[in-house]
Parts: sequence; structure tokens; C-alpha cells
Amino acid sequence: MVETLEPQYKEYAIEEFLVRSEPYYRAVGDEMEMFEAAYKQHIPVLLKGPTGCGKTRFVEYMAWKLGRPLTTVIDNDKATQPMNEGEVKVPLVTIACHEDLTASDLVGRYLLDADGTRWIDGPMTRAVKAGAILYLDEVVEARKDTTVLIHPLTDHRRILPVEKTGSIIEADDRFLLCISYNPHYQSALKDLKHSTRQRFISLEFDYPPADVEWEIIEKESGCNEEQAVALAKLGEKVRNLREHGLAEGASTRLLIYAGRLMTEGITPRRACQVAIVWTLTDEPELQRSIEEVVSSIFE
Repeated sequence: MVETLEPQYKEYAIEEFLVRSEPYYRAVGDEMEMFEAAYKQHIPVLLKGPTGCGKTRFVEYMAWKLGRPLTTVIDNDKATQPMNEGEVKVPLVTIACHEDLTASDLVGRYLLDADGTRWIDGPMTRAVKAGAILYLDEVVEARKDTTVLIHPLTDHRRILPVEKTGSIIEADDRFLLCISYNPHYQSALKDLKHSTRQRFISLEFDYPPADVEWEIIEKESGCNEEQAVALAKLGEKVRNLREHGLAEGASTRLLIYAGRLMTEGITPRRACQVAIVWTLTDEPELQRSIEEVVSSIFE
């Protein structure tokens, strides 16, 4: 008789999700200090950078860091004593924006059930009430009339008007709005209006330098140092092909995927082919160019 294992998963209310274990994040500048200062001053944050460079991981790390128990100094012996675990909670609410995202999807809507009509808060409303970091990923993908919703949350008012219920919600003191987008995908149709852009401070992200990227690849993928160094070198060379028609360079995420395949015994060339070459482009000439770079590094 074959035993069937019960599915193992965890489910949280969206405003109760806490980053409980420390995510791996390797800082390359002062981005952590800038984000923490913005959080303390209630200044919304805009993250700009290419695909797979670590924007989402950075927000997760900051949610974890800001949610750590505070320390207080005791005057008599100058020792530090941590506060009780859980006294400082910073939930993280992440919303992947898309062109069909409506105001009701974010704020909430009335639903019919057996007892009649009832109001259901959307993820933005729940984040405002819970004092969460609200992260709108790829915000330029959302419709313009939807992004206007965030304006009252980004100035001194820090309020969310809910027109359907005729109410106004004042944001919890811990609430912070953070948005992100990829500048390389901007166009006249998909861009942030200046009335929105100038409500944020901006942190620019890019792929880390090779001497930092290989450490990230080694840590995240589990491959050895030699493989990690080679993958970082590959990423650097492939990104230079953007000048020859490649739409987007190899992200750190893809390099990590290749490293993970190598740890499972897949040969380096084959791992790079499926994780990088075929993922980046469908153009045969560009694929051959990238495979030549792979062959020159993994001989």
C-alpha cells in the first residue's frame, strides 16, 4: 500500500504575513540606510532597476529588518535589553500590478452572500489598517486611474478615501508605500506620471559588480566558488550584448537558476542553455552569440 502525503503549506491573511526568517540580501550601497530613514519619516519609496536585480528581495529584507525587536539602553549598567518578540511587527503586502488591476481590486468591494451584501476590504485597505509595507511591484503595468489611488497616501495626509463606503481611513503609523518598475520597459503608454513620480524618493538598482555577484550566486544557488565566479563573468559578458539587439541582459536570478541546476549534476553548458540562453531570446542569431560566450567561459 502506497502512502500519500498530505500537502504541506501555510496560509496567512494578507495583512498578517510577516517575514519571519532573515532573507539573504547583499547590500551594494547605502540603500538600507536610505530606506530605513524614509520609513521613519513616512516617505514613500520608488525602486527602479532591471528584471531580477534584487528589488523584491530588498523589500523583503527591509520588512524583516524593520520588524526586529527594538533595543533600549538601561542607564544603570549601559546594557542593552531586547523588547519582547513581536512587539514590533511590520507585515509585508505585495501586489503584482497588471493592466487589468482595478481600484476595487485594491480598495475593496461589496459582495453578495447568504446574508445579503457585505463589504470586503482589498489588500491596499488591509495594509493601510495593519501598518504594513505595501509593495506595488511593476506599478507601471497598472492602469493610470488605478495608480491615482495612491496619491492621498503619499503626502502629509496619509489617508485612503474609500468612495464606495463613504469613509476615509488614516494609515497606521507603521504603514509605508513602496513601488517598483523596470525603466528599460518604459514607453509613452507605460510610464509614471510626474504627478505620481514626484511623491516618492527613488532608489536606483542595477546588477551588482562581478566581485559581489559571484558571492550572491554562490550563497543562493549552493554551487561552488569556481562555478559562481564563472557565472558572474558570464552575466557581465551577456549584458554587453544589449548593444547588439538583446532586449534584456542576464539577470542575477537567472544566473542563480543556472547555479542551482549545476548543483544537481547538470553540466555547466546545458544549465546555462536552459536557464539563460533560451530564456533571454528566441532569435537564433542571438542564441548562438550567447552560446559562444558560454562556451568561452565553460570550456
